[in-house]
Amino acid sequence: MALSRGQRWAIWLAGGVVIIAALAVGGTYFYIHVISGPAPAALSLKSGSPAASTSSAGTSSSPSTAATGTAGPVAGSWKVGTGSVVGYRVKEVLLGQNNIAVGRTSSVTGTLTISGTKVTAASFTAQLATVKSDQSQRDAQFNGRIMDTAKYPTGTLRLTSPIELAPVPGAGTVKVYHAAGELTLHGHTRAVSFPLSAERTAAGLEVSGTLPVVFAQYDIPNPSFGSFVTTASSGTLEFLLKFTHA
Repeated sequence: MALSRGQRWAIWLAGGVVIIAALAVGGTYFYIHVISGPAPAALSLKSGSPAASTSSAGTSSSPSTAATGTAGPVAGSWKVGTGSVVGYRVKEVLLGQNNIAVGRTSSVTGTLTISGTKVTAASFTAQLATVKSDQSQRDAQFNGRIMDTAKYPTGTLRLTSPIELAPVPGAGTVKVYHAAGELTLHGHTRAVSFPLSAERTAAGLEVSGTLPVVFAQYDIPNPSFGSFVTTASSGTLEFLLKFTHA
């Protein structure tokens, strides 16, 4: 039976939609897995062994062969220095393709106070409008409807309980501690508890850590964007801070 002109147009239209959808998915796959490549590795202390990030509080990794020189005393006032980075990591699905969205900034300030072998105070602040990913569209969403950086320009993490460092490890040894603090994002402050890794170096102190961020707890809109991009209900805040004597 011959098809009418309208039926032929409907078939052509349906076929065109299928082809466009296939090209969109295929193009997205090609971009994520070939052009863009894998997401940046999580922020961590490079001298630490893999076991260091999962060991219990108070344990340490083997000294790094790259560490040279003699570390100075840990007691005193410290400030966040050059090379410090703060960022986010969020799992997303882009047109059916799994992806890891990562945004980072080096616009970080902060201080750390150590009395004897105990950390008595610490806090750092990141300028959220300077957080950048590999996608300008994602950054526009982050600065606008998601984090509203014009209204809430900073994110702050502050220690609320002292951390005992003793026995203080030698230079080049990564040690894992437990920290309790307050995280302020999007105008909301919540208590947080998380492990962090610290290392003495010839130049000062380096500290890294990650903690989960449930968007609803901070009244942060879910980053999902219609059916084009969908994300989980939480992400990860990660940091690598390099401290020098104040």
